[in-house]
Amino acid sequence: MARAALYGRVVLGASAVLFGIIALMWHDADTWQGLASIWKLPGGRVIGDFLIVAQTAGGIGLVFPRTARIASIVFGAVYAIFALDRIGGIIVQPGNFLQYDSFAEAFCLVCGAIAIYASTETNAAQASMLGRIARIGLGLCTIAFTLAQAIFLKATADLVPAWIPPSQMFWAILTTVAFALAAIAMLINRQAQLAMRLMTLMLVLFGLLVWVPIVIAHPQSHNDWSEFCINFLIAGAAWVVAELQSAPEASWVSAARTS
Repeated sequence: MARAALYGRVVLGASAVLFGIIALMWHDADTWQGLASIWKLPGGRVIGDFLIVAQTAGGIGLVFPRTARIASIVFGAVYAIFALDRIGGIIVQPGNFLQYDSFAEAFCLVCGAIAIYASTETNAAQASMLGRIARIGLGLCTIAFTLAQAIFLKATADLVPAWIPPSQMFWAILTTVAFALAAIAMLINRQAQLAMRLMTLMLVLFGLLVWVPIVIAHPQSHNDWSEFCINFLIAGAAWVVAELQSAPEASWVSAARTS
């Protein structure tokens, strides 16, 4: 478990660093859509750059056990700001599903940060409570991911490499069902760790089979780089939450200390 937790932190941290680098290089809303509304504020460019630097520093800190606790606070705070911004978007456009999906993308990273913080918590009861919050939050976010694929099923199918049998639509439907089952498992806490591990594997395969070829083919597309980074950020978040779920819950603290 300790090694798996470390790998999850590395995936989450490395993805955050890459996301920060490309955001600072390009300053394009297609790269980091969550910054679009912040950039429009007075002094928004300065605020945006500060958030980018903060999440990049947080990503670096997540990798190392000695800095993981403070880094999880910084990283989580940045994405909490983006999640709150998306809530504003939901209030303004309650009928726009993309607002809910964007909120879920940001909030699931907050859940990942909560999980890493919980892994450093010396109070077993608090660690258990934080772990439940991370699991339930990730489960709710996964509902949004399920709906996103269901609503945009044709677009999802088009992303599947055509060379993978039996068909693109088969894999689009299968992965949508997989997201739904994972969400249910997390919310009712039945085989939740297995569900999150399988979801992590699915997201990593998404990244390797879908987004790596796309960014190689279209390296000039900032939106594709954004989707690539977000995919692995979510995979890392799911991974670190999964590694908190071993029973009994009171063992999380002692296990986390070895990571």
